[in-house]
Order: sequence, then structure tokens, then C-alpha cells
Amino acid sequence: MRRGVLAFVLAASFAAPASAQSFAELAKSSGTPQVPGLNIVYLSPLGDPARAPWRHIIAHQTEGPAGSAKALAQQQAAHPTKRGVTLWVETDGTVYWSVPETVIPTHGDGANRNDNKFIDNSKTFHAVIRTNSIGVEFVGNYPDVKTPATPEQERAWLVLVRFLQERYNITAENVFAHNWIDYKDARYCEGCDLAAKARAQAYAPGRSANVSFQKPQSSPQ
Repeated sequence: MRRGVLAFVLAASFAAPASAQSFAELAKSSGTPQVPGLNIVYLSPLGDPARAPWRHIIAHQTEGPAGSAKALAQQQAAHPTKRGVTLWVETDGTVYWSVPETVIPTHGDGANRNDNKFIDNSKTFHAVIRTNSIGVEFVGNYPDVKTPATPEQERAWLVLVRFLQERYNITAENVFAHNWIDYKDARYCEGCDLAAKARAQAYAPGRSANVSFQKPQSSPQ
């Protein structure tokens, strides 16, 4: 090997690797970004996050069977503003992004809870509503509504919620369970465990994202 070629090969071998795309950069991207640790099926590609109206995230549970997330997402895609949400999560952790991020599906009951049972509702009463809150629905708690999200759903959620927080600049205190803001269901607390675990991550958009693709933290007991 000639000396010049050898020098080039050695220089290339020791060159610093190209910097990986940061979590923040990925979260702000358009198209169909795949986030490490997530399997997202986009029925609608992403655009400019600045055009989306989201200031809060609401965790929902469907009282529906396992295996129904894809069909429900497809139904939402066909009728974007019907009762439902933007994102649906299957029991295996697969996420379906059903509608454009600028479309407002009908979800939530108008933030009608004002009893401070779970959180301070003085800040949510008639304020955390469908027009400013992106909804994430978890399937699988049928026939027993008290069935918790699966470990796969929880792992996916703890990554997905950070992605949404970073994309729309949503702080951890603006992640809510459906039952925290609405008089939803007396049989169980819909979304409460998921929202609590999301808040426990204390993810701060723009600050927590300086490390590329953070791994989910261990779930609090």
C-alpha cells in the first residue's frame, strides 16, 4: 500500500464518528420519524410541530379489547374529528399515529372535574380540553377495566410521552390522566398510573434532550 493511501486509511480509522441526530432534532422532524425504543405506524405523516395546538397530553384507556388499536386508529383516520384520539397504543407497545397533528379529534369531556381529588383542578377546570390537548389511548383493559397497561405499553409510553413533550414543548406537569380532569369513570382511575409515571420522569423539553435518545427510566413502584 502506498504511503499516501495508508495515511488516508489511518486518518479515517481514527476520525471522530459523525454526531448522531439528537432526540430533540428527531422530535422536531417531519415525515415518519422512528424513535429508538418505539414502533410507530404513521397513518398520517408529521409536519411542522409549530402548527399544532397542543399544550397538554392526556392519557386515556379504551375499555376495549387487546388487538383493537390498529382498527380504531384506522377508523379515526377515516373520520379524523370523531370521538377518539391522535395516538393509539396496542398491548404489544405498537403506536398508531392516526390523524394529522393539526387535526382535533373529539376526546375528553371538557375538563369538568373541579374537586381536586387527584390534582389541583383550579388550573385544569374547563382549561385542559380537546382543542389544546393531544390524546393517547391505550387498549386492552377489557373485560376488566381495572386491568393495567401492559409492560410493553408502559415502556412505549415512557418514550412516546417524552417525544411528544419535546415536539410540542410540553412540561411534565402538563401530562394528565383522563380521570384527573374529567368525572370519567367511578370503576377505575383511567390513565392515572400512566400519567403519574410520565410525570415522575420529570422530562424537561429543551433541557433533558441534550443526551441522544435517552432510555426509559425505571418505573416507580
